[in-house]
Amino acid sequence: MTDLAHPSPRHLLMNLLRAADNGCLTAAEAVAAGELFGISGNATRVALARLAAAGLVDAKTRGSYRLGQAGVALDNEVSAWRSAEARMVPWSGRWIAVLTTGLPRTDRAAWRARERALSLLGLRELQGALFVRPDNLDGGVASVRARLASLGVGAETPVFCADQLDDALDQQARQLWNADELMRSYRDGCARLTQWLASAASLPEGIAAKEAFLIGDHAIRQLVFDPLLPDPLIDAALRRRYRDTVIAFDQQGRAIWSTFLAAARARTTVSAA
Repeated sequence: MTDLAHPSPRHLLMNLLRAADNGCLTAAEAVAAGELFGISGNATRVALARLAAAGLVDAKTRGSYRLGQAGVALDNEVSAWRSAEARMVPWSGRWIAVLTTGLPRTDRAAWRARERALSLLGLRELQGALFVRPDNLDGGVASVRARLASLGVGAETPVFCADQLDDALDQQARQLWNADELMRSYRDGCARLTQWLASAASLPEGIAAKEAFLIGDHAIRQLVFDPLLPDPLIDAALRRRYRDTVIAFDQQGRAIWSTFLAAARARTTVSAA
């Protein structure tokens, strides 16, 4: 069994809504899922209400929920991990830079949103308020600017191309990511996911659903926040192998959860009869 931390009610619900077969999750299904992780029914219902108040989920019908407008925008960015390799282009050595001055540090919510957005796009702080990443994503500066805006980063934030760093600063930029740690996470992740998939059929339904969520959530989070570094900064072939393994795991995990939630719906229908 994995030693990964259990999800919060909010995190669990957002993930289940992203993966739901028809895009909807009933309150009964949400409660059944929460109970797997020791989350009370009341805590689950409170989390649903708070997500609705934040615009992350909408009540489709009484007792049925789907992602709201804000939740869809976040889901689009998070779900892009599956096709991330297709959005990469050869790296010429240029950098995309973002200057993060101008936002008062007292605006904590805006700071958190911007830090999350920068991290999602693989940007790292080079000097002061200057963040950079390799210019190896399809669409270049315009695409990064648009993605940052969709994640709540204001249009006043400068996003531009930097291609004249001196040798020392260029070398400093190349060291902003721990390549050895990234490659170790790819290798270890491939082994862990493959081993679990080989034993999943022998697990009880509830345990399989719980472990599939915990292990898969950790693996997907790694890819969501993967900086998508190019060769020669990283072994891109190893990253692609890890991504393919996570995709296979995610497909199996979705099937397991579809079965689990269908059983929860059936129990609710029987008890209401």
